[in-house]
Amino acid sequence: LAWGGQRSHAAYPEPQERPQVDQKQAAAGTGGVGLLPGMNAAVRAVTRMGLYVGAKVFLIYEGYEGLVEGGENIKQANWLSVSNIIQLGGTIIGSARCKAFTTREGRLAAAYNLVQRGITNLCVIGGDGSLTGANIFRSEWGSLLEELVGISESTAQTYSHLSIAGLVGSIDNDFCGTDMTIGTDSALHRIMEVIDAITTTAQSHQRTFVLEVMGRHCGYLALVSALASGADWLFIPEAPPEDGWENFMCERLGESIRCPCACPPLALHLCPGQRGQGQGHVEPSGQGWPEAMFCPWVESFPSAGVPWP
Repeated sequence: LAWGGQRSHAAYPEPQERPQVDQKQAAAGTGGVGLLPGMNAAVRAVTRMGLYVGAKVFLIYEGYEGLVEGGENIKQANWLSVSNIIQLGGTIIGSARCKAFTTREGRLAAAYNLVQRGITNLCVIGGDGSLTGANIFRSEWGSLLEELVGISESTAQTYSHLSIAGLVGSIDNDFCGTDMTIGTDSALHRIMEVIDAITTTAQSHQRTFVLEVMGRHCGYLALVSALASGADWLFIPEAPPEDGWENFMCERLGESIRCPCACPPLALHLCPGQRGQGQGHVEPSGQGWPEAMFCPWVESFPSAGVPWP
């Protein structure tokens, strides 16, 4: 591999071995998602692979808003357009929620902007809402072309099919068939950093710490961070605790405190949280924490490292 202004093919097959695409125009854009580490790497991968197979690649700036407005928001990309962006946070092409795209008129404008540039392949990087919007856009594509008055019948026939590729942006890693969704790896790293910071406080105050992580109905973040940190208790929606778990937990923690050991266990409780009622706090399963969980005694924390998954 080589870095610099010149393109290197050291990691690619020879030109005669490269796959070629039949449809030459493709575009990549982000939906109205929150910023996820790894989005720039995804944009770079889509752009350069498209160029590698001989496609003309466009970048759509500001998500669906840029797709609807068109103009300078849809720009053709080259190899250097995505250079030196992997290490950057956020996304270089921007992301914005777009109310106009939720309407038929907005999707009609988006279709017109794609047809004008000959784009028939669209890669969307986003979460549930962004990918759902892309699927609706794809299902309506034929009828949208029929309504467009600024294109000829032959043009509509040429671009009669829209192909959609979705890259899931979700730190929850909750998409079946994907090894790891965009943002999950960095989320796990941040959780481990927080656990390291909590260690000092736990040693000073001798309290049980309950750490709630994101995930909603998926316990992946809680499960993997519990394994990495050596947590004593784990609560995930996939395996809810049995009745009477509160007393059993406190008894076990009490036994571990009274038993001398070289390395005291980590009194840390991990569970995925979701938005609850009241003061806007996060509650597991919306039920609130039982009072029995907050035991007045706690062993000290061992030092936890920051391993990458």
